[in-house]
Amino acid sequence: MKRPLDSPNPMLQQNIYVRNIRGRVQKVVREIYLRTDIPCSSQLCTRCAITAPVAVDGKVQQPKLLGLPARTEKYKFPHYIIPDTNIFFYCMDLMEHKSAFYDVIILQTVLDELRNQSLPLYNRLRQLVNDEDKRFYIFHNEFRSDTFVTRQHGESINDRNDRAIRTAVKWYQGHINDAVKGSKNTAPQIILITDDKANREKARADNILCTSIKSYVEGLENCDELVDMIAQALDNEDAKSKAMKLSYPEYYSTIKLLAGVKEGIYHQGVFQVSAYNFLEASVSTSAFDKSLLVLGRENINRAVQGDIVVAQLLPQSEWKKPTEKIVDQEVVTRNEDAEVDETEEIDTGDDQREIQGEVETETKALPTAKVVGIVRRNWRSYVGHIDPASISNLRGRSQQTVFLLPMDRRIPKIRIRTRQAVALSGQKIVVNIDSWQRTSRYPAGHFIRALGEMENKEAETESLLLEYDVQYRPFPKSVLDCLPKEGNEWRVPVSLEDPAWRGRKDFRDLLVCSVDPLGCQDIDDALHARLLPNGNFEVGVHIADVSYFVKPDTAMDTEAAARGTTVYLVDKRIDMLPMLLGTDLCSLKPCVERFAFSTIWEITKDSEILSVYFTKSVIKSRDAFSYEQAQLRIDDNSQQDPLTKSMRYLLMLSKKLRHKRMDAGALNLASPEVKIQVESETSDPVDVETKQLQDTNSLVEEFMLLANISVARKINEVFPDAAMLRRHGAPPKSNFEQLQDMLRVRKNMTLEVESSKALADSLDRCVDHREPFFNTLLRIMTTRCMLSAEYFCSGSTAATEFRHYGLASEIYTHWTSPIRRYADVVSHRQLAAAIDYELIHPALRNKSKLEHVCKNINYRHRMAQMAGRASVEYYVGQVLKGKVVEEDAFVFRVFKNGFVVFIMKFGIEGVIYTKVLGHDSEFEPEQYKLVIKPKNAEPFDIGIFDKCRVKISVVRENAKSQPKFEYLKMLNSRLETEGS
Repeated sequence: MKRPLDSPNPMLQQNIYVRNIRGRVQKVVREIYLRTDIPCSSQLCTRCAITAPVAVDGKVQQPKLLGLPARTEKYKFPHYIIPDTNIFFYCMDLMEHKSAFYDVIILQTVLDELRNQSLPLYNRLRQLVNDEDKRFYIFHNEFRSDTFVTRQHGESINDRNDRAIRTAVKWYQGHINDAVKGSKNTAPQIILITDDKANREKARADNILCTSIKSYVEGLENCDELVDMIAQALDNEDAKSKAMKLSYPEYYSTIKLLAGVKEGIYHQGVFQVSAYNFLEASVSTSAFDKSLLVLGRENINRAVQGDIVVAQLLPQSEWKKPTEKIVDQEVVTRNEDAEVDETEEIDTGDDQREIQGEVETETKALPTAKVVGIVRRNWRSYVGHIDPASISNLRGRSQQTVFLLPMDRRIPKIRIRTRQAVALSGQKIVVNIDSWQRTSRYPAGHFIRALGEMENKEAETESLLLEYDVQYRPFPKSVLDCLPKEGNEWRVPVSLEDPAWRGRKDFRDLLVCSVDPLGCQDIDDALHARLLPNGNFEVGVHIADVSYFVKPDTAMDTEAAARGTTVYLVDKRIDMLPMLLGTDLCSLKPCVERFAFSTIWEITKDSEILSVYFTKSVIKSRDAFSYEQAQLRIDDNSQQDPLTKSMRYLLMLSKKLRHKRMDAGALNLASPEVKIQVESETSDPVDVETKQLQDTNSLVEEFMLLANISVARKINEVFPDAAMLRRHGAPPKSNFEQLQDMLRVRKNMTLEVESSKALADSLDRCVDHREPFFNTLLRIMTTRCMLSAEYFCSGSTAATEFRHYGLASEIYTHWTSPIRRYADVVSHRQLAAAIDYELIHPALRNKSKLEHVCKNINYRHRMAQMAGRASVEYYVGQVLKGKVVEEDAFVFRVFKNGFVVFIMKFGIEGVIYTKVLGHDSEFEPEQYKLVIKPKNAEPFDIGIFDKCRVKISVVRENAKSQPKFEYLKMLNSRLETEGS
């Protein structure tokens, strides 16, 4: 029942707002009904338990109880703490720490402020509230009559909220004092934790006990670790008063940035740092075919890899070409003092000399810009190690400033203050960036936690999982509760009348088999082929029916959506789904009945598709082959059994399908593919070998591609506004300009890029018969010129943009790997609805929700790829440790002060500096080569595509081991070539 607006009831409060909506002024009245029965939740208060709110069913709602009051070394008396909003905003890592901060009172005022300031931090706080062990209790002070405060005339919202917090703290203290009267219990003190000095002064004037976060933490047992976790934005009480000199340019105002971008004066894009020069970056924008070039610290202006920035174009007279030097941050800044920085004015002259960014009037000059504002920071948790040279005090526990050297060389050094510098030396640690002031050469951050000793396998693995944001925590109980109660004993129902059989085809009699990498346990796909009486073939691709077990709106579905993909490392797999599903109940293991989703075609002997249909099914795989095993069986003419014949049919048809794809312009690109041999018991690396591809690799690939294309057509036909699809955009021709020029100059070859067909044909022609790997190297370099493929919602993109450039397909999706990719789970659900097997879930018809899913899985897929590559690189280093090996390599890039080589056997790149050769050198950028001039020998060239011999060892520099590459000799400087 609503109360009238003029009700005299003091429990009703009105807030009246005036707002302008499209030129119309409206008065908005917000009513707040205040209560007296919102409990304090302390175990010491029996009165609140009696007056707790009553639910609709008449049962008393028992609030989560705060534990007994805490005590610390500094605050020996019993107490509860109430942090203000900034504590959660700047110190969430600290509040989440398992060894501190239990029984915390969170005021509704604080919760609402945090939600307005940062939704991710708000969600983390909500997770803390749900943690039964931490016992964080939300007190709805804005709805209790004793603690509600109205905003006074002329009072800012922030001041009103601070006053509301102090009012709640004061009420809590009086309430608890009253609650323990007449009992043997001691009334605990309520401590307000705030780093706002003005707020503390006002609190003390009201006789409220208050303190800063640092002061409180110093009384806890593991204070050294906890103090380090305080964001530097708060840890400033001991900062010395210094005369600051302005260093970096000030960012433009938000209003100026928005107006400038709208008018085309400024340009917004993602900030990307060069892999070879930390003082060079680029910003891709829609206004220019080529990325804007950003050179030097002053122009970079505190932008960090991945930030969304606004850049201002410099006059054309200042446009430059990309730098010609390798500039490594660790080398250039090795002797900097972490303690001395804040008062030093940044001298960009040295930087400009380092990057050699000379003004160019040639066509090679790129549009050059400077960063004038940050739209959104991409700051995250960074993994790295403390620069040992920055540790000034090797004894004692006094706080000192040190540098963190991030794993990602594109990230600047991060300054952190710590009492644990000596203890943390030689360990992998995690830090967050808090701020980057104009007066500081480097960003400031705070310590989060230590992962373990560097080069320890477990610590290194966790480091790369954190660095690439892989969700690797164990599956929570809520997810495991979604698994079938029968566990491993679950079976396909025997009775065909069981509801699970509804709409399913019984394919258990088909000769189905799977072909996967050796040791594969999560078998997503299986195939069959049989000759039909009319001379055509029936071919089936059968995919694990994951969506039978993973239902929408369940904890398991939410977790799978968040993880997005399974991540494969050298020694382990981080699953998207619990192991019971991924490696057992969903996996299409041999000789076991499994639920599947099948695509069945009728195909002619010339691989023409006559018909296709989709159905839920039950299969029983006859065998699970590795690629090598399948190839041996197909090649063994003594094997004439029906299953082997089926595999030969598949191979014959796949070759014709592949030929048609290539004729249509599909690209056969390449990436470094190496396999690490590890000890079966310890998982220690033993050797590295290059992966050998069989015809059976292509057999599986072709039919998976065909299934994905067929499914994409079907779901887009039925759900044209919300189909889960995957596209690969055509790269701009400008992406290939440098590679084309390299080929022309160095090899007298031509790379055509007008279409994917032209590119594919020219790649086939660029062959060096004396060096077979050259074509593979060229395909690797071509891959790096490409755009990334991405998932998208059909309704958000024009149909002309659906095309998959690399596959030369007009439409495509992912459907064949639902055990390891969430995109495939979505397409399974959409296909099931498209064939009227089940109703479509509303979220799968909602374009905005599906776009959100696509954005996450694109990110997770990208991170999983980088984590996998990083794992291979780490294990390659472990294999080389303690060894000195000589290998052939190709020159990949050439700079003024060095060159980059690609080692085929290991699939890794390495830098060799010219200064270590001990000879003079001359850089000829137009010829993409260095001319090396020995004192007592003839000069020789080192140029792109040249083959050389290098020595590789692992050396320890700056507290970490890393591969060292040494040039030995040229094997050939200009290979004889054919094709143009």
